Amino acid sequence: MTAQPARGLGRGFDTLIPRDFDASLLVDEDERVQKLAIDKLIPRQGQPRQYFDDEALRGLADSIRTHGVLLPLVVTPTDNGKYQIIAGERRWRAAKMVKLTSLPAIVRSLKELEQLEIALIENVQRVDLSPMEQAVSIERLHQQFALSYEIIAKRLGKAESTVSNIVRLLQLSPEARDALNTEQITEGHARCILALKDFPSNQQTLLTSIKKFGWSVRQAERYVTSVKTGFRDEVTAKQRVETETPVTRVLSKRFHTQVHLRRTAHGGRLEIAFKSDKDLDRIIKLLG
Repeated sequence: MTAQPARGLGRGFDTLIPRDFDASLLVDEDERVQKLAIDKLIPRQGQPRQYFDDEALRGLADSIRTHGVLLPLVVTPTDNGKYQIIAGERRWRAAKMVKLTSLPAIVRSLKELEQLEIALIENVQRVDLSPMEQAVSIERLHQQFALSYEIIAKRLGKAESTVSNIVRLLQLSPEARDALNTEQITEGHARCILALKDFPSNQQTLLTSIKKFGWSVRQAERYVTSVKTGFRDEVTAKQRVETETPVTRVLSKRFHTQVHLRRTAHGGRLEIAFKSDKDLDRIIKLLG
């Protein structure tokens, strides 16, 4: 495995959230972060992850050496004066590799952890929660409680794919996240933008077009299809989003009805509207 940069937020978290994501969103304002001696920290008993990839740990260690630990560990005190790591064991192991003497941590009792977990689950289930707020809450459950998305999905009564799709919203650029929070774009639009992760300039073009021209989700999907099939310059890709073209306008005049072009990944559809069976017969005769 090749070491990846900026792995300070935990295994997989760097691929999930862009580097400019505000990690403080994952911590409540009233939670006090303490600095604890690294030799006072011990691994969690019954930790489900038993294997830690050495190369990935070295990559995380390099990131910590450069940027420090970006997200505090979550720990609980033990009877012998030490602290058991609930979330952040990889950060602890990597920090030891670079010989750090202390780490930022949030100390909670087991009862507090249980209450916070329940509160977060209840929070995600609120109907008035925005998509981004749901995403942050789910990621807190994943990071601070070392819960897999599969377990979180079961506790929320949602499909695992639904939970994963919600969390993917954290990959949006700051401008796109702001647009989603202020309802300038919908969650459907956001998923279209994420579908262009390999084409950053087209992501920005799509976001701008949705906001400026009021593109529907269907139009955004057609834009994504155009870009992925090789039409990546701004003018051509936008042209392929439109359902009315010079050709459809000529056909509309010929058939005296609306004609639209719907492009797909492989070709597309030419749609001719009709008002009744009699109107359909008329169009068929013209076609004949």
